[in-house]
Amino acid sequence: MTDWNIFTGNREPHDDWELPPPPSWRPFNQDVKPGESRRKKRGETFQAKEEEIKMVNAALLLRRPLLVTGKPGTGKSSLAYAVAKELKLGEVLYWPITTRTTLKDGLYNYDAIARLQRLQEVQQQQQANYSQLSWEEGEKQVKEQLKNIEKYITLGPLGTALLPSEKPRVLLIDEIDKSDIDLPNDLLTIFEEGRFDIPELIRIKEEVKTAKVRTAYTADISEEITEGRIICNSFPFVILTSNGERDFPPPFLRRCLRLTMKEPEKEHLIKIIAAHLGEEMVNPDNSGELSDKDLDTLVDDFIAKREDKTLANDQLLNALFMVTQGRISTKDDIIKLLLQDLGQVAEDE
Repeated sequence: MTDWNIFTGNREPHDDWELPPPPSWRPFNQDVKPGESRRKKRGETFQAKEEEIKMVNAALLLRRPLLVTGKPGTGKSSLAYAVAKELKLGEVLYWPITTRTTLKDGLYNYDAIARLQRLQEVQQQQQANYSQLSWEEGEKQVKEQLKNIEKYITLGPLGTALLPSEKPRVLLIDEIDKSDIDLPNDLLTIFEEGRFDIPELIRIKEEVKTAKVRTAYTADISEEITEGRIICNSFPFVILTSNGERDFPPPFLRRCLRLTMKEPEKEHLIKIIAAHLGEEMVNPDNSGELSDKDLDTLVDDFIAKREDKTLANDQLLNALFMVTQGRISTKDDIIKLLLQDLGQVAEDE
């Protein structure tokens, strides 16, 4: 068994230590494989069930958002990445929801303060040079400043998802049940019409017909908007996740397809484990060993605990990673700590 203690608690400072490689699902700076991001890895390891496959296809064909409910760790968010990877739909646009989130946050952001400061600077320069400018030059500068508004507008995840595209973009609206009570209703028109206006650009559409604005993609991609209006020609594949903490109004539910992700049974759970820990299980580091019997015991114990506790698949993966890397044995007490009831933690907090 490997001595895995880096912190010893003996109050003696030391720097003669080095962290071993992280689990494949916690790489941060390093890609799991060259050219792959951490989020893409979630799409690679997700194991879809038959019901989930059917509902994804129904959502694509019907052009409807998919409201996915389930306990933490059942793979609600990972489903979006799995679809994006298999269908080659590019980066998943991610919109995390809080109690303060508004519809406008998802559509676009206009940095009015920064633009006002810039206009004030330009006006001061123009006043200093006013006598030297011809009427035509003055008009040209005014139009240039109107055009510069595009530098201060950034589309949000929802706004970016609605941009015209040959194939649907993928949008993940995470934890919609945490939203303000009005947000689900505010989304209705967007989901029905697949379009929205940017008033700041609408007001100057006579002078500035097109504007190139930044999108929500991490690659800093810009897109051109005509007359301040965005209309999708391919409705995005939208997944809204919910932990079931609240009910939604019937008009909102009518516009969504609903999927409840169930906790995986033993056979499916072992597939998930193999997808995440395949290499570690085949070639355990140092003296780490995980026999089929040990795996069966840990999985059976995890499933039994799920009957009256809230547990996430991540917790089991954490415990198995420690075992396969030779840090702990399958009998170590820390496994109980790694598999603590999430519901109990919430009550204690």
